[in-house]
This record gives sequence, C-alpha cells and structure tokens, in this order.
Amino acid sequence: MTQGHGIKDGQTFVNAAFSADENGHENVFRRKSGNANSLQLDNSNPMELKCKDTDKVDQNGNNAPVLDFDDILPMIGEFGRYQKMLFLLMIPFAFFVAFVYFSQIFLTLIPDQHWCQVPELNDLPVEMRLALSIPRVNGEYRNCHMYDVNYTEILAKGIKVADPSWPMTKCKNGWSYNFTEIPYTTVATEENWVCDNAALPTYAQSIFFLGAIVGGLLFGWIADRFGRIPALIGCNLMGFAAGVGTAFVTSFWQFALMRFFVGFAFDNSFTMMYILVLEYVGPKYRTFVANMSIAIFFTAAACMLPWIAYYLADWRLLTIVTSAPLALVILTPWLIPESARWLVSQGKTDKAVSILKKLEKINRKHVPAETYKHFSDSCNKLRQEENKNCNYSVLDLFKTPRLRRTTLLLIVIWMAISLVFDGHVRNVGSLGLNIFLTFTVASFTELPADTLLTITLDKWGRRWLACGTMVLSGVFSLLATVAPVGVYSATLAIVGRFFVNISYNIGLQYAAEILPTVVRAQGVAFIHIMGYVASIIAPFVVYLANISPMLPLIILGVLGIIGGLLALLLPETLNHDLPQTLSDGEEFGRGQSIWDFPCLAKQVDDSSDVEIRSQHFVRSTQTGASLTASTRGELRSSILRRSVRSRQSTRM
Repeated sequence: MTQGHGIKDGQTFVNAAFSADENGHENVFRRKSGNANSLQLDNSNPMELKCKDTDKVDQNGNNAPVLDFDDILPMIGEFGRYQKMLFLLMIPFAFFVAFVYFSQIFLTLIPDQHWCQVPELNDLPVEMRLALSIPRVNGEYRNCHMYDVNYTEILAKGIKVADPSWPMTKCKNGWSYNFTEIPYTTVATEENWVCDNAALPTYAQSIFFLGAIVGGLLFGWIADRFGRIPALIGCNLMGFAAGVGTAFVTSFWQFALMRFFVGFAFDNSFTMMYILVLEYVGPKYRTFVANMSIAIFFTAAACMLPWIAYYLADWRLLTIVTSAPLALVILTPWLIPESARWLVSQGKTDKAVSILKKLEKINRKHVPAETYKHFSDSCNKLRQEENKNCNYSVLDLFKTPRLRRTTLLLIVIWMAISLVFDGHVRNVGSLGLNIFLTFTVASFTELPADTLLTITLDKWGRRWLACGTMVLSGVFSLLATVAPVGVYSATLAIVGRFFVNISYNIGLQYAAEILPTVVRAQGVAFIHIMGYVASIIAPFVVYLANISPMLPLIILGVLGIIGGLLALLLPETLNHDLPQTLSDGEEFGRGQSIWDFPCLAKQVDDSSDVEIRSQHFVRSTQTGASLTASTRGELRSSILRRSVRSRQSTRM
C-alpha cells in the first residue's frame, strides 16, 4: 500500500510502502534518499513542486504545497555556473584556515641539536667547543647542561677534551643551535624556549585553542545575529591583525596574546564560507563539495606551508606572509552572497528571494513568480512553527536515559577524535625525519582520505566506518612505537594519520544527524566546544616526546582504539530521517543491531531503486530532511546555528 493524498489528476506520490513477510513481520520499503516522509511527485516535469506536507491548506482552504529551500534549488540549479564559482571561491578561505591552524608549528621549531653557549669558546670550531664544554649521555651531547669550570684557564692549559668528572651546571649564557635541518631562527630559538622553558610553545598552542573557543562563541553569535558574511569578514580580519602583530612580539606573553586572537579565526575563517557554499548546493552534490573542498584546497595549502617557511627562512616574514592574505576578505560582500537560509530564518524572505533570482539568472534557469510566492509563504509558516521551540536547551539532552547516553558518547568520541587528530598533526616533529618533508606527506593523506570517504560514506554508513578508521588509526600508531625509529615508524604513524582524517570528517556530522532538531544547534555547539577542550590537551600529549618519543603515539593509539569501539554504541544514521523532537531523539535507533550494515540492505527491485529493511532497523521520525541530502554540509564547525532561531535553516 502506497501512502499519498492531495494528488492532482495524472500525478502520483511515491513514499514509504509497508508489507508483511511470511512470518508476519512488517517491513518498510523506502527510497534510498532516506526520507520516508517526503512525498515526491512522480512527474516528468522537473519544474513541478515537491510537496513536503500536503495537510497544510492555504487561505482558500485548498491544499498548498509547502516548499522549502531544498525543493526550490533543483529548479534554480543544484550545481550550476553560480555554485561552481562559489566552489572556486572557497580556495582562499581553505588556505587561510590551513595557515592559521598550522603556522605555529613552523614559528616555534627548535632544532634537536642545541647546546649551552660558552662565550670563551666562541672562536673554536663547533666540534671542539662541544668536546670541551658539553657533557655526554649515551653518546649524545646534553642540551641543557655544561661543565662548570674556568674555560679561560682550560684553554691556557691547552686541554682539548673535557674530563667527565668536572662539575656540571645548567646553561648560563644562552644556547647555540644547529640550523642544518631547520635553516632559520624561530621565535622559540630567539627567545630560547628550551630546557626549563621548553613547554612555552605548548602553552602558546593551548592558548590558541582557548582563543578558538572564545572566537567560536563570539563569531557564532555574530553569524546568527548579523549574518554569515559579517562573521566571515570579522574573524578573518581578526586573524589578519593578530597574525601580522605576531611578527613584532618580543616576549612569550606577547606571543601568547597574539596566538589567542589568531585562534579567533581558527575554524571560523573557512567554515563560514564552507556553510555558505553548501547551502547553495543541491543535496546530491553536497558530499562531493563538502569533502573535495577539504581534500583539494585545504590539502594543497597544508602541503605548501612547510616549503613557504623553508624558503622564506624568517619567522617574522613567515607570519606576515601567511596572515596578510586574510585581509582579502574585505572583498567578500562583492563576490559572495549572504546565506539565503539565514535570511529566511530572520524573516527576510524578500532578500533571500532576490539572491535566488540572481542565482537562477546566472545558471540560465527560469522559475515562475508563483513558485517564489509559494516558497515565501512556506518559509514564513515554517518560521512561525520553529519559534514555538524556543524553550529548549542543551540540558534537555540529559533528561532522558537513551538520549543522555547518546549525548555522552558523542562528547567522549568527538573529544577522542579531536585529540588524536591534533596529536598526529603536531607529532610530526618527533618522528625522526625531516619535519618539512614529513609534514607534507602527512598533510597529503587528507586527499585520499577525503576521496575515499566521499565514495564510501553514503554506502557503508557512519557507525562501522567511524569505528574501523579510528581503530585502524590506533593500531598503526601503536605499531609505530615498536618499529625502528626513522622511515618505518614515520610511515606507520602517517598511516595512522590517514585513518584519523577519515574518522574526523565522519565525526564532524555525526552529532547533528543523531541529535533532535529542537536542540541540534546547541548540542552540536556544545560537543564541538568539548572537542576544543581536548585539543587544548593535545600539545601536552605531544610534549611527552621529550620524555620518550614513543609516549605520544602510545596515547594516541590507545585513545583511537577506545574511541572507535565506543562509536559502535551509537545508532546508525544513514538513510534515516532526522529526529525532530526530544521523544524522536530518545527513540532514535532503538531496536538497531550492532551488526546492521546499511550496504547489506536487501534489494527488492533494483530497477525501481527501492530497498527493504526490517521495521526495527528503519525508524522514521516526523517530517524532516534526508540525512544524506541535507546535513552533510552543515556541520564542520560549532559555529553553525548556535542560536535557537538559526535552527530554522534546517528545514528552510
């Protein structure tokens, strides 16, 4: 039996159909788009309206189609000339976020070979200075100690090699560095952030993530209150000012303050643009745009950064060169439109329609004026309905047992993923190879990781893919600790980075697919903030390499395996409708087996593109957008829809 109503002559609705198997169990036939409640007109005319809810009536008492944003996009063009232009305009913003995120690594590099400086021996060759002034441990010269003797008398006596019985002391006159592998001074070597001060770069990186939390909340509020474009401009200009200001610091606390404000631009500098583009791209293209923008643009920037640092060979010039381009964001209002979804959520439907008409013109499409009228009316109705949900808060996620369990799992898993990902990013300097080459190779893994994810995510599902990639990341990290230091251990660690890249991108959307609409924005924001907290810890995990190079990889490996196994406790979301209410969220996934694989669903009729699943596996909720269609591109950052009003765009 097929469900449908309010149908014109000559048209049919296709929706979920129900039947019973030979044992009397009810099965659900559903379209692979995953939205069992979306009624689609089976009509060859592509300009026909797609009805979301035909129970609504217009002022004359007739059935009126409710037209949302994803309905009107196919009429305007889902990936036409306008969207392709926007896709290319993501390039500078992807470069910005890579430079903001990774630049401190190359601003604070410290050569492994550094020793106490002895002014009396400055005229001697390096080998003679070391032999006479620096103690050895296991055949290696110590970084933080020197012999405490009168070197003027030692030279006068013609002594060429130190006596191990001489007393030792900590460095008194600064350090000398071997700049063979790192061919430039950094802020860390200029300020001598070594030995007792070796943790200062770690503190600065953690302060950067504190800035990311504050900036995320601040510019998230700006994005919801004043629009995506003002937030995009503001955070990039903040990164520009603080980044250029970093070139003029003369102390640790000045450097840390600049890093705090640079952190304001982390994530936001790209994510605002990322969201804008994905809001204008049709559902079937979002997985491609979401992943390949990262795979191509972000990866290219990350791979270029170490060689920019290498050839500039000046840390002050490096911070200016990587920060100054952020000022180009002032051109944004003339090149990039405001989010039409946000405009609709603010009741500015006329402005949204004017943008859509511009998009329509550039894409060489034609949409009747009546269609825009239906769209405006529908958006206004939906906005009124959404305003009824203003009393919910993130605390509601913890009031019922299953939803509370799911929320806590999401928090722990995302914190593990964030820590493992950032730990791998920053641990490249401890792998025993040239850091410029190693960082490039490790960054390049983002391209095959995102490409593989694009191909498999909507076929294999989230749960088992998240589990498998996290566990594999942990396994390869642990294997790197038992392999010989050098090429073998570095290769295994880079493979671990490859797999955590995949799980990171899965985790970015998992929370928003599971949490109910009425608290989705607040819940995603909270979970991502907890991820920032974990990222604050990551630099200290990497700092443990000063005790043993294996310790960071052991911790990252164990956390990866634990996080992956915990992912199996989450419900699968592929081909399931978004939970709308808190009760939907409480029931979501109930009855699912841990062994359910979306890709193994039995096909009923390949020609009709319909699949069959048992009733306890498919749990449709109330009317909502298809997960594979409408959530892929909305969830890279905690800044997305932090306010209650911005939840409106989930349906618009």
